[in-house]
Order: sequence, then structure tokens, then C-alpha cells
Amino acid sequence: MEIRSILIKDTTREERQKIISESMDCGGGCENCSSCWLGGGSPFTMYQDYIDGKKEISEINAEYRARWVH
Repeated sequence: MEIRSILIKDTTREERQKIISESMDCGGGCENCSSCWLGGGSPFTMYQDYIDGKKEISEINAEYRARWVH
């Protein structure tokens, strides 16, 4: 198993789309994702800034968690 960087600087836009698609198992079946029903909406919407190269996944996750931790 090859471990690759998922950082924006190390990926192309197409690779980032694939990373989100594969990691969230977005085949339309909502298998264990929880993004929609926890207020995240579509993973592609939630992680659009990552796909566009604006924010790292860790930043988006931290912002999302901050909404739930008080």
C-alpha cells in the first residue's frame, strides 16, 4: 500500500476530487459518511475549497468540528 500526501501542494484538482470521492464513499449510497445528516451537506460541497485548492482537509474538518464543540 502506497501512502501518498493529500496536501494541496502535492495533488492536482482531479486527484483531490478522487480523494474526496473515494474517502467519503460517495456512490450515492451514503455509506457511513454522516456528512449530510450532520449538517455538512454533500461532501463535494463541504470539501469544495479543498478540491479548488483553497483550504486543506484538516482546516475544513477543524471548522466543521468547531460548530459542534462548544
